[in-house]
Amino acid sequence: MPNVRLIDEESKQVGIVPIAEAIEKAETAGFDLVEIAPNADPPVCKIMDFGKYKYEISKKEKDSKKKQHTITVKEIRMRPKIDTNDFNTKVRHARKFLEHGDRVKVSIMFRGRELMHKEYGVELMKNFIEAVEDVGKIETPTTSEGNTIVTVFSQK
Repeated sequence: MPNVRLIDEESKQVGIVPIAEAIEKAETAGFDLVEIAPNADPPVCKIMDFGKYKYEISKKEKDSKKKQHTITVKEIRMRPKIDTNDFNTKVRHARKFLEHGDRVKVSIMFRGRELMHKEYGVELMKNFIEAVEDVGKIETPTTSEGNTIVTVFSQK
């Protein structure tokens, strides 16, 4: 008959006992026998209220999820012939996102004949980089993907 290391309801170690005896002790105490460390040799079991144990585990999981901060990628799209005020608005939004801790993906899209003048887009991206360089750093350098120019920024 297999044995288990038993811990009683007051968290005191009883010792190594057969499973049947451990179940009997748990029933006489009015609690459940819960396996805590199944990979140990012999497995560790504790006499406790199983519902309370499940509640404490779910509470710990919720606390650990609260402490995690998910980094989201915000995208800012522009065209090469963007107006100055619109450009400034996009820069303000990007700065706000970066200060909040998010990543910012800046895309400059070209359509039709605009593809012949990619230098406008490159110049626009340089201006954008200069405008946000005090709050963000370039995570992935400027690349050309088909008919768009893309740069990804992250918080400094």
